[in-house]
Amino acid sequence: MLVAAVLAAGPVAGCTASDGPRDDGRGSPSGSPTGRGGPPVLAVKIDNASAARPQTGVDAADVVYAEQVEGGTSRLIAVYATELPDSVGPVRSARESDLELLHQFDRPVLAYSGAQSKLVPLIERAPLETVTPGSEPDAYTRDPGRSAPHNLYLRPERLMDDPPGAAALTTGFRFGRPPADGEPRNELTVRYPAARFTFTWSGARDRWLVSMDGTPALTARGERLAPATVVVQYVTVRPSGFRDFLGNTTPYTETVGSGEATVLRDGRGYEANWSRPAAEDGTSFTTGAGERMTFARGQVWVVYAETP
Repeated sequence: MLVAAVLAAGPVAGCTASDGPRDDGRGSPSGSPTGRGGPPVLAVKIDNASAARPQTGVDAADVVYAEQVEGGTSRLIAVYATELPDSVGPVRSARESDLELLHQFDRPVLAYSGAQSKLVPLIERAPLETVTPGSEPDAYTRDPGRSAPHNLYLRPERLMDDPPGAAALTTGFRFGRPPADGEPRNELTVRYPAARFTFTWSGARDRWLVSMDGTPALTARGERLAPATVVVQYVTVRPSGFRDFLGNTTPYTETVGSGEATVLRDGRGYEANWSRPAAEDGTSFTTGAGERMTFARGQVWVVYAETP
């Protein structure tokens, strides 16, 4: 099997609790200085249309990326390292900017369903391993209670015996006590042309409750999606050279470079700066005072918003 061959490159870590990546104090979320060389993370491209909700397995991800796609709507990429859920989905198609985003990981496994024919050669040349219904049909299943294309689900246990471990999360994030600055904040909304994300602080849960398009975002069990840290990362979103079947231009989200960000943790908002010098690098965040921005332990959501 494709993924078995990838995992054979290094030892596989056992499943850990889902309270977030560990941090060694040096910026990599592991005991290794770089986190490179071990088994890869699993990244899954997830549908975020209203007909796809509630999604399955998003709450088990270590990192969730939200990006703009055609028509101003949104899609998610869920990255798994410390826990593998039984099912993830609905799984949808890849985009060109996903390749740059995922380059920060060491040959990640990308599960997706479909891509434009002109994009396929770029995916094949990218430093990642792909898992599609065509390449690994036994890893996917259809939910008969949902209509296509919102009914395709990945079964991660058919790809990996165990999660790769926190060392695979080469994101550049640092976890630890909050910085001294920051302002009390109860809510933040990010708007795309045809979608929006709202994050509301819950002191009772010590988490940020997610709403999408004005509706509470739920797990398959009916619980609220609730990350510990939310990053609104302001980036350049430009037209790519690709279009969907309706003729809408596919946006390209530039995740290499530098810019501003807002980080939400512990009921406070922090104005920060981000930097990612090259595609193979993780993204570092600093406060306005120039200190390294630390995240709360637990799931991290990164929402890419267009620079004002």
